[in-house]
Amino acid sequence: MKTIYFKRILFSGVIALTMASSCTDDLDQTPPYEVTSATVYKDFSNYKNVLAKLYAGYAVTGQQGPAGNADISGGDEGFSSYLRQYWQLQELPTDEAVIGWGDAGLPDLHNMSWTSNNQFVTALFSRIYYQISLTNEFIRETTDAKLSERGISGANLEIAKQYRAEARFLRALSYWHALDMFGGNIPFVTEENAPGAFFPKPTNRTDLFNYIESELLDIQDDLVAARQNEYGRADQAAAWTLLAKLYLNAEVYTGQKRYTDVVTYANKVINAGYNLEPEYSHLFLTDNNTSNEIIFPIVFDGLRTQTYGGMTFLTHAPVGGSMKPADFGIEGGWAGLRTTKAIVNLFPDVTGDTDERALFYTNGQDLEIDEIGPFTEGYPITKYKNISSTGQPGSSPTKAFPDTDFPMFRLADVYLMYAEAVLRGGSGGDIATAVTYINDLRERAYDGPSGDIAANALTLDFILNERARELNWEAQRRTDLIRFGKFTGNEYLWPWKGGTKEGTAVESFRSIYPIPSVDLVANPNLTQNQGY
Repeated sequence: MKTIYFKRILFSGVIALTMASSCTDDLDQTPPYEVTSATVYKDFSNYKNVLAKLYAGYAVTGQQGPAGNADISGGDEGFSSYLRQYWQLQELPTDEAVIGWGDAGLPDLHNMSWTSNNQFVTALFSRIYYQISLTNEFIRETTDAKLSERGISGANLEIAKQYRAEARFLRALSYWHALDMFGGNIPFVTEENAPGAFFPKPTNRTDLFNYIESELLDIQDDLVAARQNEYGRADQAAAWTLLAKLYLNAEVYTGQKRYTDVVTYANKVINAGYNLEPEYSHLFLTDNNTSNEIIFPIVFDGLRTQTYGGMTFLTHAPVGGSMKPADFGIEGGWAGLRTTKAIVNLFPDVTGDTDERALFYTNGQDLEIDEIGPFTEGYPITKYKNISSTGQPGSSPTKAFPDTDFPMFRLADVYLMYAEAVLRGGSGGDIATAVTYINDLRERAYDGPSGDIAANALTLDFILNERARELNWEAQRRTDLIRFGKFTGNEYLWPWKGGTKEGTAVESFRSIYPIPSVDLVANPNLTQNQGY
């Protein structure tokens, strides 16, 4: 069983927070947390436990696992998982995933017909702002003045500053998710806004981009050096990777190209000592915490982070039909997730004998999806398992909850970002180096140089396809398709895009999600995103 730095040693009086789904409640936490904060933050030994809650918020859904004391009120607690909803909103509207369940609003995601009342859109919005509220409180309570007032000095003071920088990184990460998913017309609150009843004012996409950039640049020297922090915690390389991702999509967010900055920060990460995992499949097993490729994970443990979202969802939902749950280290499958033939056809064969990233289950499955409901239509991707690289199942006695971590950032993505930025005109890099990085990925996948490409084959279309081969089901595809101009229109159609078997174009406004209707009602300062 892996050692997780935040072992969910959570103080019920410290972080037993509940929240409604309105903007005012999302961003403005006052009750138990606020009235106990003076006691909590007086004792430095509590700081790491509170920081653990900030990280755990991406994985778990409440104060006990897997359900029963939720952070967010209203709706199914398992559905509210941050990672589960982020993954669904990034993958289900694309060619990479369909899901056969009929829960209200779920088919609307791959049909691309969601509204402002969609419960899954609302769940992610609430999760993002719950995280922002937690980080704001931690940052507010760890200023130089408050640390001095509490007599925190010496080594503890330096550690507290590192913790604060990590909290600011996590806030930037959630604000980036909000920027990417919902645009800029969203509530904006920082530690400068004192707790109390007020209606948060919206920002805009350019200002929010600039804020995230400035935060990441400001904290990089306060974060622990790359690869020197405890596993599961952010370091300088995590901030550099997020900066590279922010700059890669800057033209979408602000209309301004920032590809040279992508190259700059990709180089910082690449030169920080990370290495590709020798076996691709090991990146998605229970001992992936030993990999020197993963830059920033969302950490899961079968005993200490039990949830029906996150990796529990990603290991169970793609298992059904003739698949044997024991082969995936779980007690049973949920028969939901598959992929479309558009992704399958990007590989030279479906067996993985040529390109080992072709992780498809085909026995008893049809490549064509005539109906989304039946699990046997479409191929499941067998990427995530609750089994170690040596074949040992995870630690959960019932095998219901996995030990596998989610690789939010990893080196392969940075290689691909570098190559794309160079192709798009970013300076500070070169095509020859880009080809080397791409061939490093392909030599791992092909177990040798047979998959190598030449410089003239490195095109933007190739990069988009290679990202799908390398990063499928890692919550990247929607953002990638938008950046390449292929998400909404008719330039690229895939099965069931827009709700038709052959695929059809959808309106361009669907490149961002709507502001949830409950938040519009709760906050008169907000206006709906165009088209909704």
